[in-house]
Amino acid sequence: MPVVVVESPAKAKTINKYLGPDYTVLASYGHVRDLPPKDGSVDPDNGFDMKWEIGTDSRKHVKAIADALANDNALILATDPDREGEAISWHLEEALRKRKAIKKDTPVSRVVFNAITKAAVTEAMANPRQVDAPLVEAYLARRALDYLVGFNLSPVLWRKLPGAKSAGRVQSVCLRLIVEREMEIEAFNAREYWSVKALLATPRGQEYEARLTTLAGKKLDKFDLANATQAEMAVQAVSSRALSVTSVEAKPASRNPSAPFMTSTLQQEASRKFGMGARQTMSAAQRLYEAGHITYMRTDGIDMAPEAVTAARDAIADRYGKEYVPPSPRIYKNKAKNAQEAHECIRPTEMTRDAAALKITDRDQARLYDLIWKRTLACQMEGARLERTTVEIGSDDGQIGLRATGQVVLFDGFLRVYEEGRDDVADEGDDARLPQIAEGDKAAFGKSGLKAQFAKADKSDSIIEDSAPGMARHDAAILSENAAVLGLQSHTQPPPRYTEATLVKRMEELGIGRPSTYASIVTTIQDREYVRKDGNRLIPEDKGRIVTIFLLNFFKQYVGYEFTANLEEELDHVSAGEADWKDILTRFWRDFSAAIAETTELRISEVLDVLDDALAPTLYPPREDGSDPRVCPLCGEGKLHLKTSKSGGFVGCGRYPECRYTRPIGADAAESGDRVLGEDQGDEISLRSGRFGPYVQRGEATEENKKPPRASLPKGWTPDAMDLEKALTLLSLPREVGAHPDDGELIEAGIGRYGPFVKHGKLYANLKEVDEVFTIGMNRAVEVLAQKLASRGAGRAAAKPLKELGEHPESGGAINVMEGRYGPYVKWEKVNATLPKGTEPEDVTVAMAVDLIAEKAAKAGKGGAKKKAPAKKAPAKKTTAKKPSVKKAAPKKAAAEKTTAKKTATKKPATKKKADEE
Repeated sequence: MPVVVVESPAKAKTINKYLGPDYTVLASYGHVRDLPPKDGSVDPDNGFDMKWEIGTDSRKHVKAIADALANDNALILATDPDREGEAISWHLEEALRKRKAIKKDTPVSRVVFNAITKAAVTEAMANPRQVDAPLVEAYLARRALDYLVGFNLSPVLWRKLPGAKSAGRVQSVCLRLIVEREMEIEAFNAREYWSVKALLATPRGQEYEARLTTLAGKKLDKFDLANATQAEMAVQAVSSRALSVTSVEAKPASRNPSAPFMTSTLQQEASRKFGMGARQTMSAAQRLYEAGHITYMRTDGIDMAPEAVTAARDAIADRYGKEYVPPSPRIYKNKAKNAQEAHECIRPTEMTRDAAALKITDRDQARLYDLIWKRTLACQMEGARLERTTVEIGSDDGQIGLRATGQVVLFDGFLRVYEEGRDDVADEGDDARLPQIAEGDKAAFGKSGLKAQFAKADKSDSIIEDSAPGMARHDAAILSENAAVLGLQSHTQPPPRYTEATLVKRMEELGIGRPSTYASIVTTIQDREYVRKDGNRLIPEDKGRIVTIFLLNFFKQYVGYEFTANLEEELDHVSAGEADWKDILTRFWRDFSAAIAETTELRISEVLDVLDDALAPTLYPPREDGSDPRVCPLCGEGKLHLKTSKSGGFVGCGRYPECRYTRPIGADAAESGDRVLGEDQGDEISLRSGRFGPYVQRGEATEENKKPPRASLPKGWTPDAMDLEKALTLLSLPREVGAHPDDGELIEAGIGRYGPFVKHGKLYANLKEVDEVFTIGMNRAVEVLAQKLASRGAGRAAAKPLKELGEHPESGGAINVMEGRYGPYVKWEKVNATLPKGTEPEDVTVAMAVDLIAEKAAKAGKGGAKKKAPAKKAPAKKTTAKKPSVKKAAPKKAAAEKTTAKKTATKKPATKKKADEE
């Protein structure tokens, strides 16, 4: 009976259902071998020999497969149909041969299927092959490269940049993208501009909006209305003229559906539509694949099997009608350069079954399946037919011109099922529906007016959506007297921070990494604390910024976009059988090892000097008063310099420890306005920026007083608004409210780690507003504390028993029947025993209760959770304590045991985290 090996038990279960009892289907549980996380696992001096090790968890799985082969006559490797799957098959075969589990006459074959369906599995079993050597070599090359970069570059980071955790071949390039985008944002200078729009009406009273395109006979460019004065004149010019329609142009247009999903586009769309991270998306997709609902989810390909195309077209005709099926199938060509790694697109295995039909209970899986199903059907549907209309409106004197645009959907086509999400926002008005407008019509001003839009724009909070590069933000507005013409102030916006979706898209465009690895890369840089997520946006931490600048200055080639993309292309040639993987490793290692050797001799101070210069524009932006931006704002004597610590990089005064000024790196921190606020009782009170935010401090740190009084600015307090009075108020905390009327113990109000609070003894109660800390009186404090106590249950009356049964007849202590969350139960001391199903509380007797308690106590005692109740309480006897007899171990034996214990505790020494795969 042949032994079939797959990666996961879920996949094994599904395949076993199709293969039946004639096969033994086992799971390898992923990779069975890996490179040990220590030096020497890849030996460049010995032909890049790689020392593999079977993981502790994998040993039992390999043994199970070896045991099965002892009785069975064939091994079929059915791991996933990609480079990683091929590698797992290779590892398994190698590991089993080393164990001599594979005999000379044992046939070993490899089968692949793109979907776990009966047809796909049956066809794969009928067409076995051998393990694909070029694909395995491409895997080995990538694994060796990742190891060589990680285990040679990471120690350089540890030594030169305290707090840095690791570097990776693709991870570091991905981090560079995020850091450089942040630097673009910091260097961005917003530019003001205004736009004007009018609410117009047709002769039949139907209203529509048009934007100003011509002023004083000249076509307007984006920045022509540069300030409020010019905008006000434009609003006046429009509102004071009679307007009419000069032309109406309607053009037919069409939209075609997007290609079916591959790994990267699925991750992007799941992020756009559901806010799902790359790892979350791939986890849900993996489970859908293993359940047989979708095809393999790690693919660079977008083509679809002919039978799947036919099935999709039939499903479209059946569900939506034949008019939605194009005359001929839509053909999508693979984007992947290497056809061996480009499998079929991600699609449902059964086109007729939507998410509702499958009854998927898991929310992520249900949403993802619905997305894949809709995208797959849509890609084989007719295109949408539209009509785009452009209406030109002008004044009689030709001085003013406005334009209204809109579109009408004549036939929805694929839009009936699915529309791809967008990373940017469409131009305003492009999708608007226009009323019937004819050339020569008078364009009167609309009576409903634009007051609502004016009110929304003319307030302090900016109107801004999730902005795309250069998108406007409306900060203020000007409204005409007739309320039908509106001027809107806008400012250009910096490029937005990356989301996981846009980052994956950018990496794909640059050819960095592979779609199957994007999820792990994005996760790794967050786990390393190089990047954090704020909402859906990726923001570099100071630590990540420092690492990136270090690599750009000392290992620029290896974080270069083109270099990384070219290396990926070379590895594709390996998997296609067109290049030798060891040649690529040899060339890479020659240059990389030389670069490592050059930086080994550098002192930390030299590295920081280089980084300080490289980051100078960000760290030390020009000051408004023209003074030297490097002079310490606190002491006025020392020069600021980049420093590092375990928590990351920061800027500090060169006169440390005399001046202990520090602040985070970044443009915002540099402009934070650190200053002396005044004096109190002979001490300077200063506002400072620390690594964890702004704070106020009394006096200076000295050798005698290393930690002078300081207080962080609470939420909602800005550094700009700080003055001496506010600082002293903060430094006076905690504030004494008074003695509690019940026990006379002091009540205090303060601001802690979790916000404002009042405190009485060990009881803390949060306050809603920071200002309450300074104003709360005794009555309010007592009330808040009482509410907190009640919410804990300490102030509540004890729960009333449903039935009181009296004392335990053997051991004493009250027995009661209580009402519980999961039904009534018997309570005696710390033993709670649930009543048997169908037993009413009033029917419980003492004897029944004692039996239930004994049974429960016995069970608890067996598990070690509780001690069994004693049979009876016996009166205590006074006895003389006797010292227990303990044998003393011989000195040598004791020492040996101690040494052995120590060795056992440190068998695997604490090492830095394993270098990242890509």
